[in-house]
Amino acid sequence: MNYFYFILKTSLDDFKRNKLRTFLTSLGIFIGILSIILLNSLGLGLKQYLNNQFESLGANLLYIYPGSKKSIVRGGGLVGGIKFDARDFNQIEKINEVSEISPIIGKTGALAEVKGKEEIIDLLGANEKISKLFNLELEKGRLIEKRDCNKKSKVVMISSVLAKKLFGNTDVINETITIDGNSYKIIAVLKAKGGGGLGSDLDTHVYAPLSTLSLIYGEKKYPFIYLKVKNKENIDSTKEKITAILKKKYDENSFSVLDQKETMSMLDSIFNVLNFVLVGIASISLVVGGVGIMNIMYVSVTERTKEIGIRRAFGARKKDVLWLFLAESLFMCFASGILALIFAYLINMGIHYFLPSYIDFLTILMAIGTCSFIGIIFGVLPAKKAAELEPVEAIRYE
Repeated sequence: MNYFYFILKTSLDDFKRNKLRTFLTSLGIFIGILSIILLNSLGLGLKQYLNNQFESLGANLLYIYPGSKKSIVRGGGLVGGIKFDARDFNQIEKINEVSEISPIIGKTGALAEVKGKEEIIDLLGANEKISKLFNLELEKGRLIEKRDCNKKSKVVMISSVLAKKLFGNTDVINETITIDGNSYKIIAVLKAKGGGGLGSDLDTHVYAPLSTLSLIYGEKKYPFIYLKVKNKENIDSTKEKITAILKKKYDENSFSVLDQKETMSMLDSIFNVLNFVLVGIASISLVVGGVGIMNIMYVSVTERTKEIGIRRAFGARKKDVLWLFLAESLFMCFASGILALIFAYLINMGIHYFLPSYIDFLTILMAIGTCSFIGIIFGVLPAKKAAELEPVEAIRYE
């Protein structure tokens, strides 16, 4: 223990002699670790946020999408492709395990306007079952009913979050909202599902009768069908029955029947790849910082050649010199990493008010492990060079 204490104390004394050089060398590692932690925390937060959004809809929800599962992951399955018709819907609705079902049409990125105020929303057209499908909770007013769908009424349900953004604290029931040039009467304010400040969550959804949007957009077929299964134990058998029905009419690769678990799994795989790319980019600064440390350590070996010779002359072994320089490199990296971790935690607390983000235990271990790895990899060559110096030659070095 005394041995390692001596090594550490000697390293700290050297840092005190070269404070500015130590600071500038450590800065590269600090920035690299900070970038990795923050990018990773944003990726984790966004993934968790979306998973929570899906879980809030219930475990027994099924989605019928155009395109194969692979194309949906690549982003091509939700655009174009086949559309489902009333016959498809009626056949699936007759399956015994289905409790609630609705075709879905709509427009993402629609513009909602109220007295000069504007918000980008997702306009969804569905039947009267949408409230039970999405577990929508009423705060004020009434939910969309079958008569609204039969009459093609221009009515909508909006979230309390959107209502506050557009109307402030006033009562919005029976007020008019304009969406892409069409006026609708607000009949319901829904309880917030929770948002992370991303602007594209369930609280930006505006719900209208399916028949109304079909008339406005001239859409007689449905891009999506959502349904709930009575018992989540019957999810797999229900998916098989739906697939069998649709295969009679469509190619098996032209549609997908997904449950919540599959949807979240695909989201996880997408974010894992995204995180890997972002962390890889941030890691470039770590390599640059590591090369900087190695360079400075080589300079330090050159400057302290005579000191190394004297240490060796007084009995210091090769491994003692090796440990001395390696400890300096490790300490520099480790201290930079801990400082970056503290700064990342403080910055993350501020970011969390606007975006979903969090630092998990694995991120902390990754930061500490990365610092130690860089310290060893980029410190061992200069340390080895210092340890192999001949005492006599080192003392005579000018």
